Amino acid sequence: MSEPTLRDPDFEARVRGSFAKQGLMETLGASLARVSPGAVDIALAPSPAVSQQHGFVHAGAVASIADSAAGYAALTLMPPGAGVLTAEFKINLLAPAIGDSIVARGRVIKAGRTLTLAQTEVFAGREGQEKLIAVLTATLMTIEGRAGVGD
Repeated sequence: MSEPTLRDPDFEARVRGSFAKQGLMETLGASLARVSPGAVDIALAPSPAVSQQHGFVHAGAVASIADSAAGYAALTLMPPGAGVLTAEFKINLLAPAIGDSIVARGRVIKAGRTLTLAQTEVFAGREGQEKLIAVLTATLMTIEGRAGVGD
């Protein structure tokens, strides 16, 4: 796989600034763990606030960080001033989200001028081991020239 084409040298500051404005990520207690061209990792500390009735991290929280990781991975390769919106995603929940940490690793598969395909793998960490618990595939749209949509 070839190196992604970087269109904005300030991509990291832009991603971090946009992420800081996301109320949902703050509510979930999620944080940016890594930002690099075509790749973003989002970490979530499991807590009762994001759990479901059996004590696992709720699938809605898992899907939210997975979607955001894919979207921000796509944004790292978009031109300055562009915004990113998810056009669609599919998630496969492979195992219960239980552990000491949850991390969503979003990666761009193919970046286009308008549409970008990204994939996120979500892992649960426990006792130094990671287990794959979900895989999300997303199509992200580059939005340019639309008032109020710029990251």
